[in-house]
Amino acid sequence: MGNVATQPRNSGQNLLSIGQVLAKLNPEFPDLTPSKLRFLEERELVSPARTESGYRKFSSHDMDRLRFVLTMQRDHYLPLKVIRGYLAELDAGRTPELPRGAAASPSMLSSERKLKRDELIREAGANAMLLGDAISASLILPADFFGEDALSVLKALVELQRSGIEPRHLRGFRASAERELGLIETALIPVARRKDSSSRARATEMAREIAGQLEIVRSSLIRSALGKLHS
Repeated sequence: MGNVATQPRNSGQNLLSIGQVLAKLNPEFPDLTPSKLRFLEERELVSPARTESGYRKFSSHDMDRLRFVLTMQRDHYLPLKVIRGYLAELDAGRTPELPRGAAASPSMLSSERKLKRDELIREAGANAMLLGDAISASLILPADFFGEDALSVLKALVELQRSGIEPRHLRGFRASAERELGLIETALIPVARRKDSSSRARATEMAREIAGQLEIVRSSLIRSALGKLHS
């Protein structure tokens, strides 16, 4: 991504301070903090300009990159090194495939939709009973508004129902997710004991990376089992 500039790039732009960046992004990403911003800069995912006094200043380009990175972490649990590799390809003028089949560009990932219950049901092609069953099986959390994750899950449940698989058959998925969460929490204990802000940011990133690696193992096991079915 290049070195950090010593003064604001595109001086005609309306550059933003860290506080202004947080004010714009916190509604979408409540866990974003100044330490997390500095952590992302250290990992070369964003390169804000610097004033002569050393204050960071973020351009609209920086904001697009931040939204992309944070969305890929939140919605796809991608490790930062994977996201950084994708952005490096873009910076080199190439057109790489989006990580893990994500179907949007940085500028398109500016916000996550929030769907009312009836909107969620309609867009997923489901019905109220299926959504209720999904909530009862803890596959979708009850809420006044639902995000893209809930929509993806409900769409998958519609397709699974056509094969005779109902939400009640998947109750074990929640227990499995909770066991994985326990593994992640155990792995984070050495970092979580430190109370400084940089350690908290590191713990958040480690959690996402571990979740991504667990997903790889789970997918591999399923593929291996499917291969045995057809052998």
